[in-house]
Amino acid sequence: MNSLINQLIKRMGDRRGFQSLLRILELALLSAVVCACASVPHTGRRQFNIVSHQSINALGIKAFREVIQKEPETKDERLKAIVKQAATRVSRAAEEIDKPKFDWEVRVIDRDEPNAFCLPGGKIVVNSGIARYAKNEAGLAAIIAHEVAHATALHGSERLSQKLVLDGALNVGAQTLMNEDGSLTQKARLLLGALGLGGMVGVILPYSRVHEFEADRIGQIYMAKAGYDPAEAVRVWDRMSRIKKPPIPVWLSTHPADQERVQKLREFLPDARRYYESATEKHGLGSVL
Repeated sequence: MNSLINQLIKRMGDRRGFQSLLRILELALLSAVVCACASVPHTGRRQFNIVSHQSINALGIKAFREVIQKEPETKDERLKAIVKQAATRVSRAAEEIDKPKFDWEVRVIDRDEPNAFCLPGGKIVVNSGIARYAKNEAGLAAIIAHEVAHATALHGSERLSQKLVLDGALNVGAQTLMNEDGSLTQKARLLLGALGLGGMVGVILPYSRVHEFEADRIGQIYMAKAGYDPAEAVRVWDRMSRIKKPPIPVWLSTHPADQERVQKLREFLPDARRYYESATEKHGLGSVL
């Protein structure tokens, strides 16, 4: 992170001022880690969160209402039924294992883009275009369970908390560099801009990639407990990896490298199989899409 920022400010001159601001950010983030008061289920990672469940769930409900007002629901009744069945089984598994107490709701929208998400509070949205990559009900369950895991692990709250800490550090830095008349010099604006990018590259993006690995692991457990073969999670993410994407370096991406994700899912598989064996009902791969 520091080498990248140093390149950005190489010609700015005042490194001492920048280093002071960077220290402010580091101390703020260190305080966040020290004050962490919760652990992510199944991974044990300590998690900093200053956003209440009520607040983040309210944002999730608002976003869900906006989506369903703007996006038409699919007319494919069979796909809709299979999605809702998989989502119901996965959400029940999540409730049984981690007890998030969400008000679950699912909508299948008519969009060809292969995407799905679960908003805070349990509002699930699945694009119809995901079916060609899911291939079967278990693949669909793997995708839904991954998104549900983001919500139950409170990743949205954590990222918002990180952003609030970063913004707070930048505000303190702005006060430090401010002129007597309240204005900022061009150099000060450049320094703050570099600090903001440093926080994004050095903190927010890496945490986002950690969140993806956690959602993969927790989601694989949820789908297994729901009675779906967890090995299909490996296969579905391998299929998803073939979607053409812009050539973004991993360190600037919010997601891990595709093959790294697939390998991690293979490593998680033995743990997920134990949940599959304890499932009340086993559906295997389920219906073909």
